Amino acid sequence: MRILIGTTNPSKARYFERLMEGLNVECVTLRDLGITDEPQETGHTPLENARIKAAFYGKYADAVICADSGLYFDSLLPDDPRQPGLHIRTPQGGKRLDDDEMIAYYAQLVHNLGGKIHAYYMDAMALLIGGELHDFAATREEAEDWAFDMVDVPSVWRREGWPLDSLSLNKDGHYFLDPSERPDKLPQEKSGYWPRLRIFLQEKLG
Repeated sequence: MRILIGTTNPSKARYFERLMEGLNVECVTLRDLGITDEPQETGHTPLENARIKAAFYGKYADAVICADSGLYFDSLLPDDPRQPGLHIRTPQGGKRLDDDEMIAYYAQLVHNLGGKIHAYYMDAMALLIGGELHDFAATREEAEDWAFDMVDVPSVWRREGWPLDSLSLNKDGHYFLDPSERPDKLPQEKSGYWPRLRIFLQEKLG
């Protein structure tokens, strides 16, 4: 089966490819097919946005997989305008930030909040096969399992597409991108979320 990964983010594309290793699928990306159209992500949750994206890109392929994430800081109230939420790259309704701008913005925000802040991502994805949408979302418990600290001093290492990994520390206090910490292995892969997601994909993709 050929499946379209609905993202232009190279790190997210590699994440999906690794996630689907061993399954009988051929992964292609938007860049591979020259697709530049983008949907309006008007959802109120990561799951709603993932579904919107999968439905949108369904006009280009019979099988599509898309994901979305929200970033949340424990010390900020949900309605605090500084809370990233679904707008990680467009904080507070501003312009879309590139990777370097994101590192600078969040380093300053965390600095203003004391230099270190507890954070977590809420992940969700949607799979479109033959016109039928299937979805999958992390639980709050799983999100807390891979929660981390964000700091105001960036690592020298960078991950294209996921710049905030340069500001993120795992539970051992090491940067996500520290070479001694297997930077290719994401925190989600170390939790129950990863095998649960693999089972979901195996069932839906055969």
